[in-house]
Amino acid sequence: MLSMPPLLDIRDVRKVYGTTIALDGVSLQVAEGEIFGLLGPNGAGKTTLLSIVACLTAPTAGEVRLAGELLQRDNLEQRRLIGIGTQDLAIYSELSARENLRFFGKLYDLVGKALDKRVDEVLELTGLRDRADDRAGTFSGGMKRRLNLGVAVVHRPRLLLLDEPTAGVDPQSRHHIFERVRDLNTAGTTIIYTSHYMEEVQTLCKRIGILDHGRLIACDALPALLQMLEGTVKLRFASDPSLMRRRLEQLPGVHVTSAGDKTLSLASADVSGTLLEVLRVLRESDADLIGLDMQEPNLERVFLHLTERTLRD
Repeated sequence: MLSMPPLLDIRDVRKVYGTTIALDGVSLQVAEGEIFGLLGPNGAGKTTLLSIVACLTAPTAGEVRLAGELLQRDNLEQRRLIGIGTQDLAIYSELSARENLRFFGKLYDLVGKALDKRVDEVLELTGLRDRADDRAGTFSGGMKRRLNLGVAVVHRPRLLLLDEPTAGVDPQSRHHIFERVRDLNTAGTTIIYTSHYMEEVQTLCKRIGILDHGRLIACDALPALLQMLEGTVKLRFASDPSLMRRRLEQLPGVHVTSAGDKTLSLASADVSGTLLEVLRVLRESDADLIGLDMQEPNLERVFLHLTERTLRD
């Protein structure tokens, strides 16, 4: 639960298309100033949920509140509080970077010197100042993604929805976008972030929701999600490890999950502490250890555990 009133409050939202249930009673809250991670396999309902929050479609049932007010599609003042960086590029190839930003700025009633100043700020933010007057159609994939972020934030939204903002870009542009998202959040923008790159979400987001089949199957702070799984320590020996297995099984909180002719796999909720104890036992026993691998729980393993499939299914 949040300690203060949420900026975004989604309550029992359902969305039905014919006989297809895209969202089935989703409820979650996002705090002011938070970067909230939203994960799910393809078809889980992420884009549908973002479309509802962005006022692009209406829920079949339930409600969404933004800053305490019921979100309504025809409320232009509310829509000015929201920016969306879509997975599909929302830029015009025949326009320059500057023209794209001016066009979207004018949609939000920016004019004159205020518009010029903001366009220059966003060109700097996205690293496109040197290519400001070149057609967007001549840009690399990474530059187009950066411009796509720019048009989403040109009006200084209070809530920014980012749907796969780094999809299909080179490492340099991906890093640039990643850092600019951090900068936007530091400046006060609340962000909902979806990505197939688990390491991005694990690094950026303190709280994460996981959707599957239109339902929110998990929503918690990252440490709580990681505690859903144990860590593992895999050991390889030069000879039969049967004696070592009996000794290691006596360690508190440790259990053997698999054993081969010369291997042992151990699981523990505290894998770092377990490793220290394992090394102590091995040293005292003069064990003929030839290999060791440690794996702590991470967001990808939690995701696979909960959904039982990969992100791109």
